[in-house]
Amino acid sequence: MSESPTEHAAARAADRPMSPFLIWRWHVTMVTSILHRVTGAALYVGALLVVGWVAALAGGRDAYGAYLGVLGSPVGLVVLVGLTVCLFYHMANGVRHLFWDFGAGFKPRTADATAWLVLAVGVIAALAYWAYALLGSRPS
Repeated sequence: MSESPTEHAAARAADRPMSPFLIWRWHVTMVTSILHRVTGAALYVGALLVVGWVAALAGGRDAYGAYLGVLGSPVGLVVLVGLTVCLFYHMANGVRHLFWDFGAGFKPRTADATAWLVLAVGVIAALAYWAYALLGSRPS
C-alpha cells in the first residue's frame, strides 16, 4: 500500500535538517552575533534621528524646540539610552571582530569571555555616558 501525498510530504519534511535555532542550545557567542546585527540595524534608526535633529535645527527655533521636546520626553529618553547601548555594544563587538580578523580570540573560552566583555562594555559605557550627561556636566 502506498502512502498518501500528505503522508509522503510529512515524511520528507521530517528528514530535512532542523534550523540550528531549534536544535542548538543558546550560547553567549550566538547571542552576541545576533545582537551585533540587531544593534547595527538600530543604529540606522539613530542616524535618522540625527538627520531629524539637523532638519529641526535648520527649521528654526520652534522646530528645534519641538524636536528636543520629543527627544527629552520619557519615551524619547528611553530610545536615546537604548541607542547609546547599541552604539557602545556595536563598537565593542566591532573591536572584537577586528581581533578575529587577525586570527586571535577563537578559542571557545576566549570567545565566551570576550562575548561577555562586549555585553558588559555596551551597558556600562552607556550608563557612564548618561550619568555624565545628566549629572556631571552641570555648570558651577
